[in-house]
This record gives sequence, C-alpha cells and structure tokens, in this order.
Amino acid sequence: MATPLSDPSHSPLQTIAVVGLGTMGTGIAEVLAKAGREVVGIDISEAQAAKCVAALEASTARGVERERLTEQERADILARVRTSTDLRTAADADLVIEVAPESYEVKQQIFRELDGIVRPGTILATGTNALSVTRLAAESSRPERVLGLHFFNPAPAMRLVEVVSSVLTAPAAVTAVTDLALDLGKEPVAVGDRPGFVADGLLFGYLNQAAAMYEAKYASREDIDAAMRLGCGLPMGPLALLDLIGVDTARTVLEAMYAASRDRLHAPAPILKQLSEAGLTGRKAGRGFYTYEAPDSPVVVRDALTPLEDGGLTAGREIRSVGVAGSGTMASGIAEVFAKGGYDVVIAARSEEKAQAAKARIGKSLARSVDKGRMTAEAAAQTLDRVTPTGTYDDFADVDLALEAVAEDLEVKRQLFAALDKVCKPGAILATTTSSLPVVACARATSRPQDVIGMHFFNPAPAMKLVEVVRTVLTADDVHATVREVCGRIRKHAVDCGDRAGFIVNALLFPYLNNAIKMVEEHYASLDDIDAAMRLGGGYPMGPFELLDVVGLDVSLAIEKVLHREFRDPGLAPAPLLEHLVAAGCLGRKTGRGFREYAKR
Repeated sequence: MATPLSDPSHSPLQTIAVVGLGTMGTGIAEVLAKAGREVVGIDISEAQAAKCVAALEASTARGVERERLTEQERADILARVRTSTDLRTAADADLVIEVAPESYEVKQQIFRELDGIVRPGTILATGTNALSVTRLAAESSRPERVLGLHFFNPAPAMRLVEVVSSVLTAPAAVTAVTDLALDLGKEPVAVGDRPGFVADGLLFGYLNQAAAMYEAKYASREDIDAAMRLGCGLPMGPLALLDLIGVDTARTVLEAMYAASRDRLHAPAPILKQLSEAGLTGRKAGRGFYTYEAPDSPVVVRDALTPLEDGGLTAGREIRSVGVAGSGTMASGIAEVFAKGGYDVVIAARSEEKAQAAKARIGKSLARSVDKGRMTAEAAAQTLDRVTPTGTYDDFADVDLALEAVAEDLEVKRQLFAALDKVCKPGAILATTTSSLPVVACARATSRPQDVIGMHFFNPAPAMKLVEVVRTVLTADDVHATVREVCGRIRKHAVDCGDRAGFIVNALLFPYLNNAIKMVEEHYASLDDIDAAMRLGGGYPMGPFELLDVVGLDVSLAIEKVLHREFRDPGLAPAPLLEHLVAAGCLGRKTGRGFREYAKR
C-alpha cells in the first residue's frame, strides 16, 4: 500500500492551478493530487480537460491494480482534482503552473490575465524549457513572484524538477516552490534563466548533433540509436527520443538556445525544420524520423528506410581463428569474447610473460562468470583452452582475422600493421580497435588496405554489446560482410559507420561532456546539480562528471582534440577547465582526483 509522501499541511502552497492539460499538465496534476494538494486543472479545450480526467482515472486505476493505492486513496486523489475551461477558477490558487504551448504570445497572454485574477501573494510558475523566464516575468505586474518550474516527462515518474530564477525572482518564492518539489518526492535543482536550463541545455545539443549525423547520411537512424543505447547505456536512442519529444518542440528549444549562445552546435539541423514543416513531428503525428503504427503509438513499423534483415551483404570470408595483439584490459576482454564465440584465439604481447598475464586475466573473468552462474565450469575451461598466449606476432601466420588493441597512438598502430602485413597470410583480415584514430592511416601502412577495417569494441568488452564497424574508402565489401557475420557469432550488435573522428558514440558523447564542463566554467550550475539533472532528467546511467572521471580526463581531452581538429567547429574546442585539470595531473579516478576527489585505494 502506498504511504503519503509528506504531510502537506505545513506548506503554504495548498491549492495549485495547472494551466494547460496536455500530457505534461496532466502528469503534473497527478503528482500534485497524490501529494495531497487541491488541484485546479484549466484548459481552453473542454475535450482536453475531459481527456485529463480520463487519464487520471486510468492511471489511478492502474495504481490500485498494482496495489500501490487503495480504492479510498484513489477516490481521494480524484476528488482533489477539478477541471475547468475558465482561467478565473485559478482565483484561489497559491501557485499557478502554466504548461501551455511554447509560445511567448500564448504564455504572456496567460500571465497578463492571471495578474487580474489571482491574489497578490500567488506565485506564477512557467513550465517552459525554451523560453526566457525573465521575459515572461517582465510582462507580469508581479515579476518577483514569477519563476520557472520545469518538470520532465512523464512527470509522475521523472524525479528531476528544475527551479528557474530570473534576476527579478524573490528568494521567498524560490524557497516555497523548492519546498513543494521536495514534498512531491522530487529532486529540485536550482538553475538560472537560460534556454534549456541544465538537462535540456545538454540534451538538446546532443540530439541536434545526432540529427545532423543522420542528415549527413553518416549512419542509419537504427545504427545511431542502437550505438547510443548500447554504447552509453541510454534508455532511448537520440532519434527515437526526438520523435517522442516532438521534432517541432526540439526545433523550438534549439532555436532559443542558438539565439542565446550563437554556438553552431545549437543551430537546429536543417532536417528538423524540414520534418516540422512537413508535419512529420514524431510519435504524435505517427511519423518523424521513424514511422509509427498510428499517431501517439510507440510501435515502430517498417518503412522505405528500414534496413533489410540480411542487409543485402555479399558473402563473407571464413573465419576460424583470431589473433589479438595487446595485453591490456581491452585486449584480454576481446580475446575472451572471441574464445567464448568458439574461435581459436592467439593473444600476442611484447613478451611471453605479458601474454600469459593476459590469459590469466581471462581465466579470472571466466571464473567470475562461473561464480555468478552465467556459464558452467566445463564451458569456462573449454573457453580458456582456446586461448594461446605468445610473445611474438609470428604466431599470427595462420589466423584468419588479426585484431589490434594496443596503445591509442597512430605511429604505434602503423608500425604494428606493417608487421602484421608481413606475418599474416593473404586473405587474412586486419582490424583495429581504435576509438579516435583514422582507420585508413592504419590501412595505408600495409600492402593490402582492402583487407583493413575498424572494429571498435567498448569497455569492458565481455559485457558491452556494441561494436562500431568502421569501413574506409578502401575496405572490400566481403571484408565488411565478414566482420558483420563475426559480430553476430560473438553476440555483439554491429553498427556501420564511416572512417571519421569519433565514429558514432564518441562523436555524440564527447561534445555533450565538453558542454557540461563549460556550464561549470560559466558558474551556471554545480557539478552535483548537473550530474543529478542528467541522471534524473535525461535517464543517463551516470552524470557527465562521474563519467569523465571514470573515462579519464586525459583520454577525454585527447578525444575532444581529435574531434575539434577533424570538424574544425569552434564549439568542439576542449573546455579550458579540462585542459587545466589534465595539466595538473588530475586525471580522474585513476589518480584519485579529477572533477572530484576519491579515497586512495
């Protein structure tokens, strides 16, 4: 049975009007009513008001069905919500939250009317995520009582609430609304007035980059979305998320962000305008980046852009044995993956001892899998038996696929590819696991560039499902087909991308991380608030600063520099704070200090 979140009786905000009863307004009304507040739902459309009531009835019925509410609690919640089409019913409200369409004209009209309706002490909150709270406040006769209260969709489930102050907002109003958010069981984050605030300010830049990547035909919509879900642990891919948010809404937010920042990364990708103006605004329209079964349906259906099941690939080469060059965590993880997939694996390092240590690491990893019941002791022993350690690349003479996982240094990799070219038999495929270097530069170090391809695994390789398959302009079709087949056999999800800096994941991830650092540099929000905003508002498994400290600030800086050098976009220039921390030797968890300090092990 559910327990009340808190006793609302001590709060000065007892009666709350919600203006605009779309999905967000309805969700906010539900959250407020469940927390014991009297709610007045107002919408100019009678049909929309009725839809809100029906949605609340259905949602609370599900709560009873799942034993989260009693029938009495459900009845009490529904009794606390009344709806109207008349703004004057907000007269007794202690707080009014408007969630009307993202238009200055619409919102300003509501605020002007409310000025003549509500009491002098009533707080007026806007739910905007794109428009200037200051500009809206300036239209009111009580600017000190106006602020932003940005919930995230779906409001009952998402814990983040951004409390947005303008330069005119009275601290008492901010305190009252922050206390309310806490009473609702939410995590309030205090932010200043700029388009997108924290979560959307970081999220929409990333979504825009993904739309531009798709528009440039660099990768398919399916591969972009799969790469970010599987490579970063995100609940949804960026293009599917744009469809959910609304392509037109995203365009509005980005236009506001660009007007404020003049950062080209915020300039809406032209495809957002094209889709919006064609009415292809996403799920609500039944079509956006994807096609849906019906308007408002989450079910994606095949369309002309859906890839064929077999991808129309040519026949691949036969792969029986695999050579892995390197002895670090990534090399041993990749060797383990191939051995589990039934391949004979030769793992070569600069010395026999290092190769033996890599095999021992694989053994420990397999033992952990046995302890967790993921595989039998017999299967683990058979897997380990398939791994042969060696201190010389000469033992790659008979492998069908040779894959390097050595230092991320182009000269080191080129020298290794030249060596593999001499050792490996004709027809053997040579692959690099680079995450940021040009694959074609490795290919040109050999006499067989057509046989060279990128296979970018993610760390830890045994756990992470994604492999970015990187073709150069010289890679043969059957080499590409072979690597796709191999990925299927080792139970990895392959995504195709071209040979340019960052591929899919890093090209979208690192500008987002860089922008988070810039927010801190500008004293806009704290590390903790930004991390909380992205975990709670964006569904990210880690906040950007947690992730930067795990990845390593030196690694992050190197990738930022590569992206900036390749795309020549000023917005991609590494944030100075990142460069300063690296110069000071603060590289993240591995050194005990990065953006945060860590206890020494």
